[in-house]
Amino acid sequence: MRRLGVLAVCLALASPALAQGNAQSLASIRAELGALATALEGLRAELIGGGGAGLVAAGGVGALARMDAIEAALVRLTAQSEALENRINRVVADGTNRLGDLEFRLCELEPGCDISKVGATPLLGGGAVAANGGGAIGAGVTGAAPALAMSEQADFDRAKAALDAGEYARAAELFAVFNTTYTGGPLTADAQFYRGQALQAAGDVAGAARAWLEGFAGAPDGPRAPESLLMLGRALADLQQVPEACAMLTEVGLRFPGAAAATEAGAMMRTLNCQ
Repeated sequence: MRRLGVLAVCLALASPALAQGNAQSLASIRAELGALATALEGLRAELIGGGGAGLVAAGGVGALARMDAIEAALVRLTAQSEALENRINRVVADGTNRLGDLEFRLCELEPGCDISKVGATPLLGGGAVAANGGGAIGAGVTGAAPALAMSEQADFDRAKAALDAGEYARAAELFAVFNTTYTGGPLTADAQFYRGQALQAAGDVAGAARAWLEGFAGAPDGPRAPESLLMLGRALADLQQVPEACAMLTEVGLRFPGAAAATEAGAMMRTLNCQ
């Protein structure tokens, strides 16, 4: 009966974990639910195997009823985890498609942009939650940061120095080369953000918008994500793409309600008369 009580406590703790979407992956939660179900079956077999004396010692037929209730709760929690996983996958797919459509539209506005060379938009957060793979919720902000490659910091500092010196075209080119050379590195999001600033200062607003879009899509939960999304919305407004600008600015507040960028986005939305 003590083991049965521990099992019930584990179930009580599992429910809020699912509701809150904590750092655990859905796959690990489902694995724990499976382990609890296995433990429950083992207890049931042990109880039945003990015969009448064992049943009386466990608390009588009420023990079996409690085990049935726990088993039903396990089934419900497993179904909830599957529903949550499907919902996350739909949100990831929808958000990725929206960013992809926006990238094509920005390419149409940017002089010299070849739509045929616009690559596929990476899945937000590095990918949807795999059914059996264990992708973590908020994967973009968990785990140890990758180490810098040799000369990566020096190349980044060289591009940033050009930006600070007002050499905007050169800075944009250096940051573009940096992102190609060190794709997925720890400084990639910063490089994309500063590249957007350089392009905007050079008068290429559409190119700046694409840079911020790519920076956000590559790390939608990273430290540069709120600013990148804010600057993307501002650039879209400058390009007279007001509905798209309002959509991006709305996302800033929804995704990052405590960030300073959210306050700026709200003020900008009022200026644009966003609905």
